Amino acid sequence: MQIQGHAVHCVTVGEGPPKLMLHCMLARHDGLLPLADAIGGEVTLIDLPGHGRSDAWDGKVDYQALTDEAAAACCDGATHVIGHSYGATAALRLAVSRPDLVSRLTLIEPVYFAAAKGTPEFEAHRKTFRPFITAMLQGDDAAAAALFAGLWNPLPWDQTPERVKRYMTDRIHLVVASGAGIEEDAEGITSLRTLGQLDIPVTLIKGAATQPVISAIHAALLKRLPNATEHVIAGAGHMVAMDRDHTAAVAEIIRAADRGTA
Repeated sequence: MQIQGHAVHCVTVGEGPPKLMLHCMLARHDGLLPLADAIGGEVTLIDLPGHGRSDAWDGKVDYQALTDEAAAACCDGATHVIGHSYGATAALRLAVSRPDLVSRLTLIEPVYFAAAKGTPEFEAHRKTFRPFITAMLQGDDAAAAALFAGLWNPLPWDQTPERVKRYMTDRIHLVVASGAGIEEDAEGITSLRTLGQLDIPVTLIKGAATQPVISAIHAALLKRLPNATEHVIAGAGHMVAMDRDHTAAVAEIIRAADRGTA
């Protein structure tokens, strides 16, 4: 499909009530295929703009808005939207911008940092992220990719396959492109006023060993969303949605939410 001159790649697996899955920054749709298979039913997965088999981002249109449009184009009526990390921020924005398309949300480790503003965890996150910003300003994409992976990926950079390093380095600019939307949130997506009107069921999932700022984001969202519940996966970190050791646990939470028992 074409969105503002960008071809966006998507695949659909299974049959049943529709679900849409949005992957994290610097990943691809296939990283969520094991979770999609474990959940069952009909699941559409997309390569976010600039990722996988989707076209490169042209740098002209707002990246978060482009992601929002791509997600909306994959929904044919009310859909359970499941997002991980940056994909979870896109899922939340979609529910706000197009409530007709979202029947339920599952947000796995959403990195909507703006929701945690004013907390010690937010300030610690900004301090930890400064070396990444410095590397980007210096034009050192490889160093920036290594720093970014070190913050969020459990696999040490020196143990990461070269093809994965290249993939992440080639797309590291997308982290900056998405930054304003999730760090500043000028449109107020995460505000109490906006989220207080979102009355659909929302399931929040995080790893017990995740970064403190994620816990602060969850705490803020739980206060602002009228129909939200939280689940914590023991032994998991930020990449819980793609960690095969925790696929079954995450899938069961999502299935239970669909049944109305979680």
